[in-house]
Amino acid sequence: MHIHHVPFDHPDAVKLSDQVQAEYAVRYGDDGDATPLATADFAPPNGLYLIAYDEQGTPVASGGWRAQDDNGEGNQNGDAELKRMYVVEAMRGRGLARRILAALEDDARTAGRVRMVLETGAKQPEAVALYRSSGYEPCGKFGYYRFHDLSLCFAKSL
Repeated sequence: MHIHHVPFDHPDAVKLSDQVQAEYAVRYGDDGDATPLATADFAPPNGLYLIAYDEQGTPVASGGWRAQDDNGEGNQNGDAELKRMYVVEAMRGRGLARRILAALEDDARTAGRVRMVLETGAKQPEAVALYRSSGYEPCGKFGYYRFHDLSLCFAKSL
């Protein structure tokens, strides 16, 4: 696998984002994650977006972080928010998400962020298992879905 930094609006990023949105729609019976995101959110040094490619150059996994500070939505100064973690179904179980997560944590730490936070949902047990096994613990709800019953929020000190 080869992991590359790309802009959030890169065609491969859009392709994988569309795939994860379709998966969210199936799991939750809606149109996917409605959290407002902008390409600039993932531009260094205030964020990063990564894509893993297989040996044939096919995009197979993605994830990004964006800087968040105290914003009235439950974030704290120094937060790095994890977004759009996704691995295509055929490539799951190979450690790709864990590799992308580690790279994002390292980058956010280098950028001076002090805590990685994420919001996932109760209908994504694989994601919950990944984050818990990677040292994430439940935290106060934040972000767009903070008032939704199925929303689960986690944090890890960087």
